[in-house]
Formats: sequence, C-alpha cells, structure tokens
Amino acid sequence: MEKVPMTLRGEKKLREELDRLLKLRPQISEAIAEARELGDLKENAEYHAAREEQGICEAQIRDIEYKLSVAQVIDVTKMDNSGKVIFGSTVTLIDCDTEEEKTYQIVGDDEADIKAGRISVSSPIARGLIGKMEGDEVVISTPGGERDFEIDRVDYI
Repeated sequence: MEKVPMTLRGEKKLREELDRLLKLRPQISEAIAEARELGDLKENAEYHAAREEQGICEAQIRDIEYKLSVAQVIDVTKMDNSGKVIFGSTVTLIDCDTEEEKTYQIVGDDEADIKAGRISVSSPIARGLIGKMEGDEVVISTPGGERDFEIDRVDYI
C-alpha cells in the first residue's frame, strides 16, 4: 500500500471529523429505532431518511479511516530548512513579469484550498517547485500558459 503525504494540520482535521462522525453514530441509531417504532417500514419516510443518513455516515467513516491508514504525516517544522522546496513547505514566489508575490503551502490532495494558499502536491505549480531551491527561477505551466517565477523564500512552518 502506497503511503500518501499529509501535513499535521491535515491529519488533525481528519481526526476531528472522524470523532464528530463517531459521536453521531448513536444518534443515528436512536433515530432509526424511533422511526422503526412508528410502524410499517415500507412507507416510513423517517426510517428511510435515518437509514440513508447512517449509510452516508458509515461511508464517510470508512473513507477517513482509509485516508488515515495510508497517510504519511510529514512535519516540516522538525526538519532543517535547507531552502529546498519539499512537501509541506511554504513557498513565496515572485512573478518575474508582474513582480506580484504569491505564497503557497504544498499539501496533500485532500488538504488543498487555493483560497487559503494551500496547493496540492500533485498540482502543476507544486510539481514545478518540488526539489527547487530558494533563489531559483522556475518556469511553471499554468492554465494561462508558461509563467516565470523566482523562489523568494522557502519556509518550513
């Protein structure tokens, strides 16, 4: 089984969601039991809704448990910062054409949130940055075409 990289924050969020779902289980079971008492199950909308909710909850629990089982949690704060772009590092880029500064943290696929500045390790930008060093100029293929960036700073935070 191939391990999937994940940040500490990503693992924490998954564990919190798993805890929430596990606490929901007894409530769903109770709702099913109450709906069952209402009589004929064939025409019992409450029963069917509770069973559907139970199926969704159980699927989410299995999904999260699987993700945690294959996760390789990487804590960059415990690594010596060599200035190299690695999984989990936060990279400040300067667009060579516009001088605009952008900062991204390279995270696992499930953790990506472009609005929060977290990009997936499998995204074109991250793939173009991994292994490069602070001060390097890189050409990255974006949906808008090739862009030149300078790696201004690499932080392990």
